[in-house]
Amino acid sequence: MENDTGYDGDVEDGRCWLCPLCGNEYENEAAAYLRDWCIFNACFPNNLKVKSLSSLKPAHAPHPSTPITPAFTFRFIAILLVFYFVMVGTRNVAFAEESAEVELLRAQAEKQRDFNKRLLGTLGRVSELGNSLKLELGPVYNDTQSLQTVTDNAGRLLNELQKQTRPLEGKADEERTIRDGPAVVGVQNYLASLKRAEDKLSNLKSTNFRVNQEAMSELGSLLSYGRQQLQSLFESLLQEDANAIEPLQFITKQLLFPGIPQSKISELAALDGFISANQFGTGHQDSLPSARLYADIRGSYLSSSLQNLASASISTSRKKSPEAIYRQGTSGIGTYANAIEGIFLAEWRNITLIFARDTWSTIFELTTRRAITEFSKTLRGLGAQIKSNITTDCFLAYEIIGIVNLLAIRMDSQTGQLKQQLIDAVKPVRDTAKASIGELLDDIRRRMGAMITIPNDGAALPLTTEVMSRLQTLVLYPQPLSSILTSLGDGNWSSSASANGSTASLPSTKSFDVGADGNQLLAHYVTDTIEMLLSNLESLAKRLTRSKAVHGVFMANNVAIVDRMIRSSEIQSLFNSTSTPNKVEVWRKKATGTYLDAWREPCAALMDVQYTNRGARPPSGSNAIDSAAIVKGLNSKDKDALKEKFKSFNLSFEALSAKHKEMSQSMEREVRSQLARDIQAMIEPLYARFWDRYHEVDKGRGKYVRYDKGSLSAQLSSMG
Repeated sequence: MENDTGYDGDVEDGRCWLCPLCGNEYENEAAAYLRDWCIFNACFPNNLKVKSLSSLKPAHAPHPSTPITPAFTFRFIAILLVFYFVMVGTRNVAFAEESAEVELLRAQAEKQRDFNKRLLGTLGRVSELGNSLKLELGPVYNDTQSLQTVTDNAGRLLNELQKQTRPLEGKADEERTIRDGPAVVGVQNYLASLKRAEDKLSNLKSTNFRVNQEAMSELGSLLSYGRQQLQSLFESLLQEDANAIEPLQFITKQLLFPGIPQSKISELAALDGFISANQFGTGHQDSLPSARLYADIRGSYLSSSLQNLASASISTSRKKSPEAIYRQGTSGIGTYANAIEGIFLAEWRNITLIFARDTWSTIFELTTRRAITEFSKTLRGLGAQIKSNITTDCFLAYEIIGIVNLLAIRMDSQTGQLKQQLIDAVKPVRDTAKASIGELLDDIRRRMGAMITIPNDGAALPLTTEVMSRLQTLVLYPQPLSSILTSLGDGNWSSSASANGSTASLPSTKSFDVGADGNQLLAHYVTDTIEMLLSNLESLAKRLTRSKAVHGVFMANNVAIVDRMIRSSEIQSLFNSTSTPNKVEVWRKKATGTYLDAWREPCAALMDVQYTNRGARPPSGSNAIDSAAIVKGLNSKDKDALKEKFKSFNLSFEALSAKHKEMSQSMEREVRSQLARDIQAMIEPLYARFWDRYHEVDKGRGKYVRYDKGSLSAQLSSMG
């Protein structure tokens, strides 16, 4: 049987051959042989392998045993021999091939060494050639580099020239827009055009080329013209709302003072932002040009709007009667101050909406300067008027100081401005007010010293009522008076030097009392004034009358008026709040004592002498007194003395009673009742005792004993 390998063999039907190498079973011996060749091919290189034996088929079924025949043994040995010889031959062939390859590599290495030698020689010749070329071409290269640098510089110069000439592009369009004016092209477009022209001018200035001088001059003139146009527009917008108003209308209706309309605020703010930048290159150094325009126009508006109130403040402060004391609120200065506050705050709101924050204070001060000057002028006029009638109009000075001080505080709290200007404006009035503190005391001294008589009936002086009216009006101005008295110092007003301008400002230790309380100082001043008034009245009474009754009634009446006017005004609350002692009660007791001194004469007639060593002691108690027994025990001399005492009492009592009734018409109501009670308390007990003991000396005839106890009591009671 023939197969793919060229071998043939018999295949016995139904038998399988076991391969001794791989252990696989094959259908016949030929298949096993071919399998051995497959193993052989797997063990040798590709050039020695046997080609495909894929036609062989593996055994389909294993058999339990495979017989080993001589043929199989022979073939197996033959395969081993063939395998050996093949391996030996193959190894020799491989060695031969490797030797040939080594020889080839050696030959190639030799060629490479020769090539390297030739290459090194060539490199040497090339290097020599390069050095010679470098020496010959070096100057040419350097000249080429210089030319390249010049070329680059020329390119850059051309580019720079193009940049410098670029700002002149569109100059005609900007000039046409600027010449047309903001009214034609619109404010925003006009400002944008000016900004572009300004940028062009800045770029031209940075070049510093002479060829651009003419263009720079033209742009500068154009921008100057544009600036004038903006200022004219700014001025016209402000003039539209600069008509004077009537402040009294807004004050009485409690309305806010008008400002610039909101529709114009944005335009004015934009115009100011460009005008105030001052970057036009015109050489002008006018700082804040728009601010000065605003201050001139709006300042005139403020001044003219307040002019009527300034005149009204002067006219309403004039008195019809020279002796009349100024009444609080009569002058129009309060309305004037309210108008200043309202219109100034409206102007402050305008300024904060239009101008930059760092310029607010400057512009506000410039704008209000004219109105503040007019206000200061008005206050100086009022100060001169007050000085001419200082004792009656000093209260107007106190009112002005209080109003202006509050105005300055409110303005400072809301704007942070004008406090010092307002304080400076009121300074002349304040100096007059300080002088009035001492002048009021000196006026009392002068008028007291000029008096040559007092009322015969002991009536109070009109000066007392006038002085107390002053004090009642004085305490209505606690705030300004507290500041004035604090600056003078406690007690410094008592000297007449405080009224003199040359010495009023001289400091004293009391003026440096940092703990001084304004209300306490005011209470001290009022107390000192009252004390000085009553002291001068006392001296006047002593100097002009010898009658103690007149003296006492005179002082009692004046003290009663003082006490009544204290209790009916704010003076009492001032004393209560400051714990200042009321010294009026001391003067009241002193006046009563002076008057009762005149009644000591009838009281002296009721005094008797009792001798306890001349008989039994008189029984105590009125019920046990027996007048008849007492009189019976007296000798005739004692009886005559008692009759003389009753007679003396009657004459003195009736004379004093008549004088009292005469003066009671001029007595103050509380003085009349108080003196009657004091006289009764003084006379009635003495007379009752004396009458109980000695009324029988008259034996009821009424010649000496004219009054019994009941009639005397009725007589005394009728005095009140």
